Amino acid sequence: MTAVDLIQALNTDVLKAIDHYVDEGKKVIGISAPGVVPEEIIHAAGLVPVTIWGAEGEVVEAKEYFPAFYASIILRTMDLGLQGKLDKLSGMLITNLSDGLKGFSQNWKRAIPQVPMLYIPYGQNRKIEAGIEYNARQFAHLRDNLAKIAGNDISDDAIEEAIKLYNEHRKAMLEFSALAAKHLNTVTPLLRNRVFSSAYCYAKDEHLAKVKEINEALKAMPEEDFKGKKVVTTGILVNSEDILKIFEEFGFGIVDDNVLHESLQYEVQAKEGTGNPLRALAQVFADIEGNTFVFDEKKLRGSIIADKVKKHGANGVVYLLTKFSDTDEFDYPILRDDLQKEHIPLNMVEVDQQMVSFEQAKTALQTFADMI
Repeated sequence: MTAVDLIQALNTDVLKAIDHYVDEGKKVIGISAPGVVPEEIIHAAGLVPVTIWGAEGEVVEAKEYFPAFYASIILRTMDLGLQGKLDKLSGMLITNLSDGLKGFSQNWKRAIPQVPMLYIPYGQNRKIEAGIEYNARQFAHLRDNLAKIAGNDISDDAIEEAIKLYNEHRKAMLEFSALAAKHLNTVTPLLRNRVFSSAYCYAKDEHLAKVKEINEALKAMPEEDFKGKKVVTTGILVNSEDILKIFEEFGFGIVDDNVLHESLQYEVQAKEGTGNPLRALAQVFADIEGNTFVFDEKKLRGSIIADKVKKHGANGVVYLLTKFSDTDEFDYPILRDDLQKEHIPLNMVEVDQQMVSFEQAKTALQTFADMI
């Protein structure tokens, strides 16, 4: 099979993934946001983590629980829960990393009691010793709760093995991103996103095998001469098929990203063999940079993106800003100023999971393509 065939064969349907693993007799834990939870503990428990993130469509029942000015990523996930489509989950893991997620956690607990809410109250002062120890204790509480769901203890050895697996998966995903940048004619924005989206629908060992196969297929191909516009994307979520088709229509190739949904979550490796795996996972959270959900007093996101642009010789940056995301909207003016200082073109496109008209986005991206 070709690389394209392998990518197109990937499952990106979260509800189908839940059904699949439940039918196999496994328990599934939902995750409300990728890259900011210690999935290794879930895997070590013998449970399957599936990220419930990015569903598109009209918000219906969640309107009764949230104001209109709430990020639609959260609203659409809440809708799925209220409609009973997530009842097969054995738990839903939510964090406190944005004002939106805090409200989401309490509404989920109240409105969807049939799916237990698991909560991580992160300490955002994450780099000092006290912060690392605090977050490690929160992970210990999570381990206890997951053990009750799994019906078995979760040993340090099991978590250590999960860390090794997840580190290997992180390396494979970053390798895919690098290989995709060398094959922009083949790995279109839509196909690139499909690989990242599919990671939420498989147990990590299964997804690792599939990504390795894709990477080998890409390595067997010669590097491609791309005549279009090379861009770095940033934002929380870039999974709209309609938006990605507009990228392709105007000749954009994505050479790298600072997107939580895509490669950003794979950039920090956990230390192996420390003898204290929960602390090692807390250290991962301490080491994250450029993530809109994680407090960063140095505001490094702009410089991180600028480095990616320079590394790949990209023509500019497309910021896909999630409407009503408090963290993303706070970051935008700082990031804009940082890129202006580096004379890097930036185009901001506001996205929403309820979008049905894409003409404004199309106009903005067409103008940007002409400009750069």
